[in-house]
Amino acid sequence: MSNSGTGGDGSLASVVMKELQQVAEKFKSDDDDGRGGGGSGGNGSYSPYAHLEKAAVLQEARIFHDSTAVRENPRQCCTIIAQLLHLQNTGQFLSSTEATDVFFGVTKLFMSDDASLRRMVYLFIKVVAETCSPDDVIIVTSSLTKDMTCDVDLYRANALRVLARIIDSAMLGAIERYVKQAIVDSSGQVSSAALVSAVHLFMKSSENASVIKRWISEVQEATSSPNLMVQFHAMQLIYLIKSSDRLGVSKLVQQFSSKNSLKSPLALVCLNRYTTKLLMDEVLEGRSAGGYQSDSSSAINKAGYQFLESCLRNKIEMVSYEAARSICSLPQAEPEDIGPAISVLQVQLSSPKSAVRFASIKTLSVIANNFPRLVSKCNEELETLLTDTNRTIATLAITTLLKTGSENSIDRLLKQISTFFSDITDEYKITVVQSLERLCFTYPSKHRVLVGFMSNFLREEGGFDFKRTIVTSITSLMRAVPETIESSLLHLCEFIEDCEFTLLSTQILHLLGELGPSTSSPARFIRFIHNRVILENPAIRAAAITALGKFAAQCPSLRSSIVTLLNRSLGDEDDETRDRTVVVLTIVERAMEEHPFVPPPEDAQADEIPPDRPVAGDIAAFLLLDSLPMSFDKLQRSLVRYMAAPGAMDSQIPLTFASLPVVEDYPEESKVSDPLDVTSLSSSTSLGQSNTINKDKVDPAAAVYAIPEFASLGQAFRSSIPVALSESETEYVVTCIKHMFLNHVVLQFNVQNTVEDQRLENVSISLESDSECFEVSGEIEAKAVKYGETKSCFTLLTRDNAKEWQNTPYTCTLRFNVVQVDPASGEDESEPFDEEYALESLSIATGDYMAKTTVSDFRRSWETIGSANEVTEKFALQQRTLEDALAAVVSSLGMQPCDGTGTIKVGGKPHMLHASGVFIGGKNVLVRAQIASNQDSVGTVLKIAVRSDDPVVSKMVAECVL
Repeated sequence: MSNSGTGGDGSLASVVMKELQQVAEKFKSDDDDGRGGGGSGGNGSYSPYAHLEKAAVLQEARIFHDSTAVRENPRQCCTIIAQLLHLQNTGQFLSSTEATDVFFGVTKLFMSDDASLRRMVYLFIKVVAETCSPDDVIIVTSSLTKDMTCDVDLYRANALRVLARIIDSAMLGAIERYVKQAIVDSSGQVSSAALVSAVHLFMKSSENASVIKRWISEVQEATSSPNLMVQFHAMQLIYLIKSSDRLGVSKLVQQFSSKNSLKSPLALVCLNRYTTKLLMDEVLEGRSAGGYQSDSSSAINKAGYQFLESCLRNKIEMVSYEAARSICSLPQAEPEDIGPAISVLQVQLSSPKSAVRFASIKTLSVIANNFPRLVSKCNEELETLLTDTNRTIATLAITTLLKTGSENSIDRLLKQISTFFSDITDEYKITVVQSLERLCFTYPSKHRVLVGFMSNFLREEGGFDFKRTIVTSITSLMRAVPETIESSLLHLCEFIEDCEFTLLSTQILHLLGELGPSTSSPARFIRFIHNRVILENPAIRAAAITALGKFAAQCPSLRSSIVTLLNRSLGDEDDETRDRTVVVLTIVERAMEEHPFVPPPEDAQADEIPPDRPVAGDIAAFLLLDSLPMSFDKLQRSLVRYMAAPGAMDSQIPLTFASLPVVEDYPEESKVSDPLDVTSLSSSTSLGQSNTINKDKVDPAAAVYAIPEFASLGQAFRSSIPVALSESETEYVVTCIKHMFLNHVVLQFNVQNTVEDQRLENVSISLESDSECFEVSGEIEAKAVKYGETKSCFTLLTRDNAKEWQNTPYTCTLRFNVVQVDPASGEDESEPFDEEYALESLSIATGDYMAKTTVSDFRRSWETIGSANEVTEKFALQQRTLEDALAAVVSSLGMQPCDGTGTIKVGGKPHMLHASGVFIGGKNVLVRAQIASNQDSVGTVLKIAVRSDDPVVSKMVAECVL
């Protein structure tokens, strides 16, 4: 942005290049064999600074002090400055003494009238001054200030640009008057330099920004300049000044979009982007307000869209393209809104400029993901681009046609892709593969052609990401379209014969072990797997042994052959491979002894031959095919919790999976995809605790287990996240952790004292409630809480199982004795006196008794539980948006969303939530809930179905959303 001004620092590049070319020609003429320039291997290029020494350059820099030499030979001075800049750019920085000496010399070059030398001086100061001490900078500031007020526009513009890089906020006040005058200067070169300098200063510090905000009238005047570059820079600066004022931005957009005073294409592009951001902010604000917009917001939306639509008719391609792209990126844009923009992009597909064609086709490719029918009207132009000389454009045209084309055009498009696929980069190859994957989901009947096409390129040259994308796509297709399994597995088997990536080979071997045995002819895959045992590295050999074990476990007829192959790996040099071989062999041989395979008679009919599957109770199928009830990570955390409970090691109860405590799953942290859509999570406490459950090995109930009075409670079922009972800015910060036991609840209150001259003693929390479900049966006080300390007090609640369950709200009051202390010495200054402090209310809800657990196959689990204990309900929710309603339902249930249903993916349509959990007592619970907008009134509608092993639990969970 700073190099865009006419005659500014951007033109210094040409000066430096001229100097380098002259020196290179000199070296070339002095030494034709290339040694004088440092040598280049005979390729015709020379580096005049290859063996440059800093000491020699500093010695030559003394010429700056000779006014006669400077006046007679300014070209030599330019060369020396270029050498100094080269030293700086290659890490040979000047010491403080050397920099000071050079700066003194450079200041004397301001006496020269040679334009090229003055430009080099400005460039040197701007590059080097940022790394020098303030004292050195002051040396040149006065000279730059003098140039800023001279009569030569070139000097004034460059001085303004350099000053903006080296001055601080304290010095800005001294030159403020000159910069303000330069903004409205009649010279476009000077005005542009002043505006660019102001932009850099504005972003440099908040002190500078407060000064520059007072220049609003001058900047506003600069937007009317006849110089197009001045308009562009003025528009940028005026937006920076008003960016923190949303109403100001709105007025800015309305002002310039209505009077059509901007002639600069770059300024219009900026205004397009500002308008788009304003419209997006209005939509987001409308969503947060429940989908309602005020009249002013509607007026802004209407005026903004009209301006963008008017820019579609602009004769300048960059302006019309930016308007089209902006319209297509608007949230909740309807097809009738996007239609005019697509028409503009369609015209630009025929532009003679490659950059315009590329931009248009890239935008259309994105639009085709959501509106393929609208983009399909551009298919004729897209097919023309298939033969474009720019392979990137041709690739984007292909991927777009794959999204919009019909089933009949697939074969023709694949032939077109084959002609140039090997010539494009892996980035665009990945894009093509992903488009083919989506196309196969759309037209499953074409799976053989598409999978065969993708597998052909597995054997071609390509990087890891490209090959992994193909393998992932084929794997996804196999799971979605079962007809593709056998052919796809054969393609993958051929690929691992020459695969150079260990990770992909092990992934494919795992897939073979999972899907291969269930195919019509599993024996055909054994050869490919055994080849990996013979030819590959230890990691692949170990994976191949595991795959062979799965084939043996699921196909009894192949066990004897597989045992013969496995015996050859007993002497493998790798410990992992050898150990896996021993385990698999032991299990398979025992299974063969218990259930020997009896081959069917030779004359048996095909329908008389039983399926080649293990019998019930087969040990090989149980040990090699059935997975553990929980992952190793959850098993480790469950064992840690088990051992942390009092008396766990002395228990006479056998340790089984059923006796282990339930551990919760944790949702993956969401990634921010849009840099403008960044939300910060505010902490609910100042105790250094986050609002997520601790994933560490420390049991969250360890503080309860450490109290002897609570030892008889046994193992805690789960512990909640800290709930804030006070604001983080108050004098007493209190949070609560709810530890749920089978018949009890332990409330752990963490109390932090932030009053410097107080010490709290005998701290406890008083609870009041009308509920008969729980009774306060014990308290543990915090003896003393000094300033800055956090101590815990506990309250024990006993649950009356005879009473009907209900959500229990409690009024909480912090009670303690206050002792005034001297902050300096810490000595007491008063006797203790009673004090109370009101806290936020606390509730014990159904979700507190629910542990978040994930099921691998929700549909199968749902059918396994059955509908015997199913409870269905329908509720009208107060939340106006689906996002808010979904968050409220998930929070009330306290369950883990499954199958990626925890977020709204398609706005406006009913959303189906799948959630799973374990209720206290080890009762599995599954929920299917549909959330939709209420067509009759404000709010949303929830239809929920709950299944569990206990009808009482199903009813409690279904009603907890109320």
